[in-house]
Amino acid sequence: MRANKAPTLHQQIINDIEGNILSGTWPPGHRIANEMDLAQHYSCSRMTVNKALSQLAKANLIERRKKSGSFVTQPQAQSAVLEIHDIKSEVQSLGLHYGYTRASRVERTSTTIDMKNLELPDAGNVIEVIGKHYAGPGVFCLEERLINLAVVPDARDEDFVDAAPGPWLTSHIPWTTAEHLIKSVGANSHYADALGVNPGTACLVIERRTWSHNGPVTHVRLTYPGDRHALVARFTPSDPTGKSSGI
Repeated sequence: MRANKAPTLHQQIINDIEGNILSGTWPPGHRIANEMDLAQHYSCSRMTVNKALSQLAKANLIERRKKSGSFVTQPQAQSAVLEIHDIKSEVQSLGLHYGYTRASRVERTSTTIDMKNLELPDAGNVIEVIGKHYAGPGVFCLEERLINLAVVPDARDEDFVDAAPGPWLTSHIPWTTAEHLIKSVGANSHYADALGVNPGTACLVIERRTWSHNGPVTHVRLTYPGDRHALVARFTPSDPTGKSSGI
């Protein structure tokens, strides 16, 4: 029987760094030792270290910044564009601790902007809930939500302090139609402060409206730092042969 070969130094460096990242020993943002220190530690050339780090960067496990060094990347969550996903499950799927804090809850008569966002034909009572979802110590996304009390009157009795309103709405109101608007924006000072990023940082914004048989249910705006979220959608053609679908 042929004995298994010992890993090369190049592969050993990859295995060691990858193991520290995947085990959580090195969290997102952790700074990795520089090439010179790694070369000394492994008794190898800087070229070998550079090759290993480049491979880890291609795998999106680390980010190499010019003149700053190498850092563990923030894992990206992937959600289906056409699905109403649960943010808590999304964060936990990354192996990170989930947290939620409510920033504010206001009940009011709908403004002109509220009526536009909910597509309300007439003014009515709404609840606005703003909260932050966390992945580990960092803010995963900012949630700004409007709830139409004409369709969801029970929401008046909920404070949404311990849990975000999304899962509650899903369990209480069967929705029939949903609409997504997806765009990229640069964080202004308000969003930069809320998300803990620098002003101008690219952010992914998902705006969603849902309806039930009784009318508009909710409008929510979810704002993510762009490096912490990705969107995936899978489609099937209406014609099984694929002849009627565009590519």
